[in-house]
Amino acid sequence: MKTPAAGLFACLILSSACGFAADKPSPADDPAFIAKAARSIDGHVASWYRKQKLAVPEVTDDATFLRRTFLVAIGRIPTTEEARFFLEIDDPTKRVQLIDYLIQSPGYSSHMTNWAFDLLRVTDGKPGFNGNFEAYRGWIRSALENNMHWDDFTNALIASKGDGWAPESAAVGYYTRDRGMPLDNLANTMRVFLGSRMECAQCHDDPFGETERHDFYELAAFTEGQDAMRRNYMRSLWDEINDGERRQSIDYSVAQIMWDRVYGLSLGGSGAGKIRLPDDYQYRDGQPGEMIGAKTPFGKSVRISERSDKGGGREELAEWITTKTGEQFASVAANRMWKRVMGRGVYEPVDEYKPTKELHHPELMATLIKLMVDLDYDLRAFQKVLLNTKTFQFVPNPEPAKVATGDDFHGRQLARLSSEQLWDSLITLASGDPDKKPRRTVDDRIYVGNKPVLVGKKNMVQLSKEVLALKSEEEVRSYFDKLLADVRGESGASGGGDSMMMNQVHRYGSNSPVRASELPSPAPRDHLLYLFGQSDRIVVDGSSREPNVGQVLSLMNGYVQKQLVNNSGAHLYKSLEGASSDEEKIRRLYVTILSRPPSSEEMGWMLDEVKASGEEGYRNIVSALVMSSEFLFVQ
Repeated sequence: MKTPAAGLFACLILSSACGFAADKPSPADDPAFIAKAARSIDGHVASWYRKQKLAVPEVTDDATFLRRTFLVAIGRIPTTEEARFFLEIDDPTKRVQLIDYLIQSPGYSSHMTNWAFDLLRVTDGKPGFNGNFEAYRGWIRSALENNMHWDDFTNALIASKGDGWAPESAAVGYYTRDRGMPLDNLANTMRVFLGSRMECAQCHDDPFGETERHDFYELAAFTEGQDAMRRNYMRSLWDEINDGERRQSIDYSVAQIMWDRVYGLSLGGSGAGKIRLPDDYQYRDGQPGEMIGAKTPFGKSVRISERSDKGGGREELAEWITTKTGEQFASVAANRMWKRVMGRGVYEPVDEYKPTKELHHPELMATLIKLMVDLDYDLRAFQKVLLNTKTFQFVPNPEPAKVATGDDFHGRQLARLSSEQLWDSLITLASGDPDKKPRRTVDDRIYVGNKPVLVGKKNMVQLSKEVLALKSEEEVRSYFDKLLADVRGESGASGGGDSMMMNQVHRYGSNSPVRASELPSPAPRDHLLYLFGQSDRIVVDGSSREPNVGQVLSLMNGYVQKQLVNNSGAHLYKSLEGASSDEEKIRRLYVTILSRPPSSEEMGWMLDEVKASGEEGYRNIVSALVMSSEFLFVQ
């Protein structure tokens, strides 16, 4: 008997324990708005087909839509239960309801976290720095779980200042992650949020663009002055401890907590609004060492005089990016989301903005920009509209584009799974729904020698607030002496303390069977995520989907064999419970792994394998399906 969709998906949504904070009202909460916006987009695509005299592709079948939507919306394949529910539903609205279910699930923010970590180059730490970016990472995760709108998110990052451990100001990690490289940070800011590639202009006028070196430094003036808060009060103490025998003592470890993990994660000032040209400046429009004021190179002009001491440059820059660059900010955001959902940007590369009037699809891009603005930069709502389009549901097409521009929307192109999609899908097969496991929480314990100390007494949030409130060298020395005494008071600095507080921390190791967004960032080089192209978080959008021999060996001898094929406790084998025939067992394995039933020809092949190999035949089927191109690609 077929199951009605409405009650079923309501049950699934309740069982997913979403955990989202209430969003501010959005037009996307109105089904009529979603349908109208999706039809508008489809109308522009259909119009383009007519102009090119091409046939509009058919809509794909339920099984392909199911797997595609799961992978695109939440970054993993459906569980056996989710796949069977959808495929057995007899309801014309089940696709809309599936999209609603996925967009509301914890998997959405997990998948978006992977995207944000790659885009913003989020790492747990960095070479030569004893601190970590735990609080910054947690801030990003929380912002996405709470569906912070993209303009607010951008403003919070660029205008940030203050304590790196305080939840309300942890966005300063955007700058402290790049401490010592402010010009690189600015170049990445322009690339990420405005699609402007200005990195060449750090050293010389860009021969391939319109940015001159003077323009770049005028822009850099907005964020000039990214020093730690009040760190000068600890300078002499740090120099004493960092030079000599005390470097090998617990004194050094405790001082490092204050120097790196508190001061090193804080951001003082608000952006000077002025900057000196470098000593090697080589053009006639300025002199080496000359002080210049902040000025924006395009959009509505924003300036700060080099004679002004008012600061506030970072806030000025954030406001300019989000509200004074014409269509550019909205266009880049919309195009990035279009690529996430459709597989290819309306214009490529997505981090090189192109004016709408210069595109092959100006009407479509104008519609997407307007939609982004109408939705108040709600990326979740924007993707919800795209997922509801017929364009998203076109049949997969392995053939190259049929027109010279290469962007004829003639069906979704086959694409390899990202490393995160692959990992999250494999752990779904191994352990069941990964979104029901506890999320990684911010580990704010104080560590000395890789062991937590003062547990239940003080954490990094409290310690950081206290240290940054100190207003003199004498106060810093006094605080350090007391902190050192407290740490020494614990036997071997091993921690102990409140076990309840310890249990509240979820800090997963690289081999934990949890979502990629919960694991160390970036993954170790021997991890499946790295082997399959996860970004090392050094450059913007640094991930790769290129194949290599190491990937094949990893699948044949690594996770797939150990955790799936040879693991009788793997979740995928539970799908066989209650099956009364070989045919039903084979069907369930196909639905579990490929989200579709086998064809009659495939069923014949697999029955022959089971007949020849017995129970071992089912393991061989699992191995063959997981390592198939169909599993490794999204259609």
